[in-house]
Amino acid sequence: MELRIFASQSRAGDVLYQHNQITTLKKQFFMYGFRKKKIGTVCCSNNPDNNGFSLSESELLSSKVVYSVAPAMGHNKESHPECNARVPAITGALEKMRLTSEFRSLEVVELQKFRAAKIDDIASIHERVYVSGLEKAMDQASEQGLIFLDGSGPTYATSTTFKESLLAAGAGISLVDTVVAASKVRKDPPVGFALIRPPGHHAVPAGPMGFCVFGNVAIAARYAQRAHGLKRVFIIDFDVHHGNGTNDAFYDDPDIFFLSTHQDGSYPGTGKINQIGSGNGEGSTLNLPLPGGSGDRAMRSVFDEVIVPCAQRFKPNIILVSAGYDAHVLDPLANLQFTTGTYYMLASNIQQLARELCGGRCVFFLEGGYNLTSLSNSVADSFRAFLGEPSMAAEFDNPAFLYEEPSNKVKEAILKVKHIHSL
Repeated sequence: MELRIFASQSRAGDVLYQHNQITTLKKQFFMYGFRKKKIGTVCCSNNPDNNGFSLSESELLSSKVVYSVAPAMGHNKESHPECNARVPAITGALEKMRLTSEFRSLEVVELQKFRAAKIDDIASIHERVYVSGLEKAMDQASEQGLIFLDGSGPTYATSTTFKESLLAAGAGISLVDTVVAASKVRKDPPVGFALIRPPGHHAVPAGPMGFCVFGNVAIAARYAQRAHGLKRVFIIDFDVHHGNGTNDAFYDDPDIFFLSTHQDGSYPGTGKINQIGSGNGEGSTLNLPLPGGSGDRAMRSVFDEVIVPCAQRFKPNIILVSAGYDAHVLDPLANLQFTTGTYYMLASNIQQLARELCGGRCVFFLEGGYNLTSLSNSVADSFRAFLGEPSMAAEFDNPAFLYEEPSNKVKEAILKVKHIHSL
């Protein structure tokens, strides 16, 4: 693939700098209640024995949630929905609601040290010509401030996009290391949550797409297989848009089950119900397009009737989640009716599913979500679910925004996908 770029006159945001192989944010930020603090020390060591996680023994034994933060502050385009305000909005809400390690001691732990992904990690999913082409494009991005990557939707890039995308993928990989390590010493390891951007599930093996640069969850799936011998990986993608990049990466792979729920007819127009994998991977891809207006009732039925039996039959060694929060009724980019309560239910049920099927090994990866209020409240309620605490959805969700769900169409879609996959 030849990576072509289009110039823009806009200027990029804040940049990263490197010193003694440590990548550090050049600036600290105050926004959406995000307290000035050290976001993380990021080890870029090339030592293959350095797994990057830095939990103490007590944290490894006691934590219920472990999260990493890679906000990509330099990868930014003003007035773009996928902007650098997204992760600080989440971390600000977590602090305001006292759901961080500062307030929860050993229960909630922020992974302060994690390595950037290596080129070989990225190349386990993406073509090397794309990876090298993107790296070379950073010179032009540095000169022009902002460029658009051809054929990507478009996806923009700044001078820091390559390094920050490696960092996002590395944050997810390091959480896999952490959760797996914890699962070896306890029966109920913490859930991992990678609060990262750019998102990844649209990025195809040959290039970027739909705001996404590298396929973070796909890269982590291959890493789990290669580094930890976790052969069977179950990926749940509940973003409102179909995760076409993840879908394509594993379409003929029988050892990685990809299950996507998404709004029918939404971007990028893929993920048809009859797309079930090919060759040896036939049957290991499940796509369930939901009719516009589907909400909490629809997703509860989908979880019980589709996700659970699929996972039980597949018998995974680890569950990875593309956690998109753009199916929320308040999100501007689609037309589903998920609520904060829907995301609490999904987080709680997926955690329980992982405990029942794969020793509790489960890592969430932030994907979409573009209304900063609904995004941050929903992620915070996901944390509450992981902690086993009551939902606060009643304080955030306004029933006046909801309307009747298309129950008959939802039922038809569920019955059809159950028939196709013999559930």
